Amino acid sequence: MTDAVPPGGAVLDADELDARWANAWRPEQVAERLAGVSAPWCVVAGWALDLFRGGRARPHGDLEIAVPAAGFTEVRDRFPQHVFDAVGSGRVWARAGAEVLAATHQTWLRDPVSGQFLFDVFREPHEGGRWICRRDESLRLPYDAIIEWTADGIPYLVPELVLLFKAKASRPKDQADFDGVLPLLSQARRDVLSGWLTRVRPGHPWLAKLARQ
Repeated sequence: MTDAVPPGGAVLDADELDARWANAWRPEQVAERLAGVSAPWCVVAGWALDLFRGGRARPHGDLEIAVPAAGFTEVRDRFPQHVFDAVGSGRVWARAGAEVLAATHQTWLRDPVSGQFLFDVFREPHEGGRWICRRDESLRLPYDAIIEWTADGIPYLVPELVLLFKAKASRPKDQADFDGVLPLLSQARRDVLSGWLTRVRPGHPWLAKLARQ
């Protein structure tokens, strides 16, 4: 991903986005289609926390997964009847080409017939088998340390990293996710999250709650 925003792209208003995400897939639907993919993909964001909890805690407006940037082609090839649109800076580039993909990191799978968006792919920076954090490139971890699985085999990002990313905005739903998941985190997980927050977002208000546990 580059720092420059590519030319073009369409701006979609909030109502249109809500309508076009109304039929977003669930994690098990994506997992079924990606069975056997060699790239280390996983469910991220709010759905990942629900997979960790073992139950759905709130509605989700979309479904997001992450994959190493070099593994995106393998994921894309599983959906020959669909198209991928690149997303960034509030704009959407339909059927994004290589130049736009290089300048963005989000990609939405779209049904070309209905126009519905089905799930979002984060094309993550990496170095070989190590994931690189977009918030702090010095934070690099092996994929087997950041991905866990549900009992039925759906991979998801560990909750410590999900919350680290949610700490940037701390929207009401992010705060609710933090408050709901915190009691389920072991001391080891809380310590890791606290260390990452101190490193990436020093002074974040969640640090005080982590310290009280």
